[in-house]
Amino acid sequence: MSKAARTKEFIIEKTAPLFNVKGYAGTSLNDITDATGLTKGSIYGNFMNKDEVAIAAFDHNLQCVEDIISQEMSKHKTFQDKLLVYANVYENFLKYPFPVGGCPILNTAIEADDTHPALKERAANAIYGWKNKIIALIQKGIDAKEFRADINAEHTALTMIAMIEGGIMITKLTGKLNYRKVVMQSVERVIRDLS
Repeated sequence: MSKAARTKEFIIEKTAPLFNVKGYAGTSLNDITDATGLTKGSIYGNFMNKDEVAIAAFDHNLQCVEDIISQEMSKHKTFQDKLLVYANVYENFLKYPFPVGGCPILNTAIEADDTHPALKERAANAIYGWKNKIIALIQKGIDAKEFRADINAEHTALTMIAMIEGGIMITKLTGKLNYRKVVMQSVERVIRDLS
């Protein structure tokens, strides 16, 4: 890896928690230089603008979550157990190296909804990607006769995502961890009902 690539990666790693906690609007250039110890010139020598840093930070945070899910799924053989990873990981996220600030999709979607089209598109693409992964797992489960053939895979995927993200939001807002547990138990029931 070249020095420039290492510097860019360093900036992303140091700013990813900032953007995930403070959001795009709440993260200033001074926050970025404070977190990295680099000058404004160094930041802009590696990124065209704050938008590029924010998008790279989102991608980094999302990849962290996807890596956790993927690693946990690799430990399971059945498609039901693979799907149950979502409920388990999000219920017990403190056991995993989750990004500081929680789910980057939820955090970015809420802030970027009407204010930052590029970040909104990134968050939307993350949801589409997540939905498609769940649909693929459900379809493989149907093909393997693990799940009923009459399952609407897209409906189930959207329901799971909405429940998971809603559970995270409610828990963050209220500070009541048992709410997340209740919602993840409901996600688990949705998955078990596929059989």
